[in-house]
Amino acid sequence: MQGDSAGITDHHMPGSLGQDDSSQGDAAKLPASWPRRCAGTFLGCITALPGFLYFLIVGTALGPFLLWPPTRTSALGILVAGARRLTTLERIRRAAFFGDRFPEHYEVSDQKILRYLAGHALAGLVSSVVVALLAFGVVLAGALMGGMLQGSLRWHNVLGQMVLGGVLLFLDLQGLYSLAELDARTARECFGPSEQELLRQRVHELAASRAAVVQAVDSERRRIERDLHDGIQQRLVALGMLLGRARRGRSPEQADTLLRQAHQESRNILAELREVTWRVYPSALDSLGLKEALGGVSERCSIPVRTEFDVTEELPQPVETAAYFIVSESVTNAAKHSRATTVSVRVVLHGRVLTVRIQDNGVGGADPTGSGLSGLRSRVAALDGVLRVDSPGGGPTTITADLPCA
Repeated sequence: MQGDSAGITDHHMPGSLGQDDSSQGDAAKLPASWPRRCAGTFLGCITALPGFLYFLIVGTALGPFLLWPPTRTSALGILVAGARRLTTLERIRRAAFFGDRFPEHYEVSDQKILRYLAGHALAGLVSSVVVALLAFGVVLAGALMGGMLQGSLRWHNVLGQMVLGGVLLFLDLQGLYSLAELDARTARECFGPSEQELLRQRVHELAASRAAVVQAVDSERRRIERDLHDGIQQRLVALGMLLGRARRGRSPEQADTLLRQAHQESRNILAELREVTWRVYPSALDSLGLKEALGGVSERCSIPVRTEFDVTEELPQPVETAAYFIVSESVTNAAKHSRATTVSVRVVLHGRVLTVRIQDNGVGGADPTGSGLSGLRSRVAALDGVLRVDSPGGGPTTITADLPCA
């Protein structure tokens, strides 16, 4: 498909669908079993010691140079270089044991590196103390069980020890869980964009999307004005001229001929007006639903359109509207510009994501500068969706839109 809708490129936002997790702004997470997570937490207690010793030894040695302005930059570079090597090991640990996937090309500042290593060293040492207390509690529980088996403890002593041990066990596990969550959060802050950076990026994208929507609305209004002025208005002028000639006709035969032409012209005007209103908003979308509205697109297309519709749940109205206009614009451009002889449309609901796929057998070579591209891109972006186009020279052209329904 060429023309307006065929040049669509990927538009991605945080949380958008259909993209590789490694390219996301925030850290992605793959499922990790509890034994692996526990092993990763215990390993983090061990790797915290090198970080603590690094700050204790290297930081102390470089302290005077960090305080002296002429050598501060060089000393800080040496300190950060070693810290980056240690944080690289932590990044590998997070990926291996917790399934974290961080952006590959994210630039981590020196301040983030030092902050993470210091935080991990402190949290890891505290976690080591908690694990030691947990191990000590296990030893005491074993001694308690041994005393119970030997009969040297009375029941009220056993009950008191069990209550106290249960409270301490709860505190140990809760503290270990909280420290593990702190380690995960600091890792996301260091190896990926922070929450503030993601928020600023999201605000920027929403502002761009809003501006694109406003521009698309203005473009749509101008298109409707052109359709009414260049099409329907000219036909109405011609109709008025035919009726005027019929009034001034000198013979009944001439008047009858002119009236027949005027009647045919009025039918053409109604057909064109109906076509314009369908392009503005199809009434069948509200009364009959998306499936029937897409059927109307197939009927009005000059080339065969094969439609596959696999949606069993009710869709949100904005999603239905976006899906309709994506299909309508793409099919129209395929018929006008791509020299295609057939178009296939597939609308499928996967979970809470509606996938719309349009493919033609035309010549390909889509132009991304078409006037209709802005409207389609803005519709999809406003729903946090993803729009992709594959249009190599020689065809075929495939347009795929993923629209979240949540």
